[in-house]
Amino acid sequence: MKKHQLIFMCTALFIVLFYQQDMGINFGILGSSFAVLTYFYTRKINRTRTFLIIFALTTLSAISWMWYADFPSFLSLIISILILTLKSKNRNMKPLFVIPVFVTNGFTFICRVFSFDKWFPKISTGKVFPKLLALVFFPLVCLSIFFGIYTLGSENFAELFKNYELDFDIWQFIILACLGFFLAFNYWNFAVERYLYKSHHYLNDTFRNEQKVVKPTYSLLGIELERTGGVITFMLLNLLLLFFIATYNYEQFYASSKLPHRLSEDTHERVYAVIISIVMAVFVIMFYFKSSFNFDPESRLLKTSAQVWLLLNGVLILSALAKNTEYVLALGSTYKRIGVFAFLILCMAGLFYTHLKIKNQRTNAYLINRMFWYFYGMILASSFVNWGNLATIYNIENGKGDFYFLNSLRYNHKTLMDKFPEEANNSELKEYIKSEQEKSFLSKTLYWQTIDINKFK
Repeated sequence: MKKHQLIFMCTALFIVLFYQQDMGINFGILGSSFAVLTYFYTRKINRTRTFLIIFALTTLSAISWMWYADFPSFLSLIISILILTLKSKNRNMKPLFVIPVFVTNGFTFICRVFSFDKWFPKISTGKVFPKLLALVFFPLVCLSIFFGIYTLGSENFAELFKNYELDFDIWQFIILACLGFFLAFNYWNFAVERYLYKSHHYLNDTFRNEQKVVKPTYSLLGIELERTGGVITFMLLNLLLLFFIATYNYEQFYASSKLPHRLSEDTHERVYAVIISIVMAVFVIMFYFKSSFNFDPESRLLKTSAQVWLLLNGVLILSALAKNTEYVLALGSTYKRIGVFAFLILCMAGLFYTHLKIKNQRTNAYLINRMFWYFYGMILASSFVNWGNLATIYNIENGKGDFYFLNSLRYNHKTLMDKFPEEANNSELKEYIKSEQEKSFLSKTLYWQTIDINKFK
């Protein structure tokens, strides 16, 4: 199938799926259709193991969207489908280029769409154009003109069409056609600009030979002075962090209030501080170990100081994990509290790969590439697992929260109906589920179709 055929076919599919519909099963069908077409459109040489894994994850993300239709499943489907099409054209392209490639293509769309020679086959107008004029254009123009004349000249003729209303939203059709074409064109005909290809080496995991030369970051500083400054910096930061860990844990576990609202505020403030601290710690290490000091034979003390700082930041994460666990034990589990666990684990992974970066003399891009995959994995886990129902089960088993608190967690309604039948029946839940089930097929979310509305009495 040719590129232009894929573009027009996907545009038509977009219109069919979304015309007079809400976002629901249709978006999952669109995503899985794009994935399947991408698989068959991709050359065998580019169907690598990574490509096949992303293809499977894209399909699962589409199913997850059709089931839940929430933001994590939406984000996982978008990221998966963009990485898939990027890998289909260039198997060695780093997934981080997804953002600049498709943002650039969005802005250059209006220019590229008129470069017909690059995406639309050449057509000889010798035979086709006269046929279009004779068989389509002229008959339609004449029909329109004389229709107008006849409606003006005869009231009875005009009355025949006056009360007839065509149930067709032309403006919605035009908007969907434009949006569908925009998406399909940028998906099947995206271009990787030359400067991005030239910049690709910046995301390599290993250093080039010229980067291994030991030299100061700034010509103003000598290599020895910069190295000594780095050692002093990390020693002072280690000393400061030791005091912070001591005071942080004292405030968390001995001096903090056990009142629910104070526990919530204190936990949020301290966890945010820890996350910001970890991110800044990684940035400082990335600054010092971006090139020369990775290969400096006299930088052992600098590396040891940096590793100690990473270890102390790991202790800080464990303290924050313990505090968030106490928070959950006291007040129950919610999406935000589960999200805190996820981000702290992500921070721990960042520290681990920062340690490997220093130990194995890797580039900053090595760390960024690994963390991109971890972030992607976190999004996938968020979309595949029904965290709301797991949190609800935990809260019920441990007596945390009432029906209205639990009802604020999403996709847990089967559990609520079983455990709180009277409250569920007297709430607005029944009408909401009924409205979801009565939507047209393409606008449905599969989760709501699995709930037996007859349980409400």
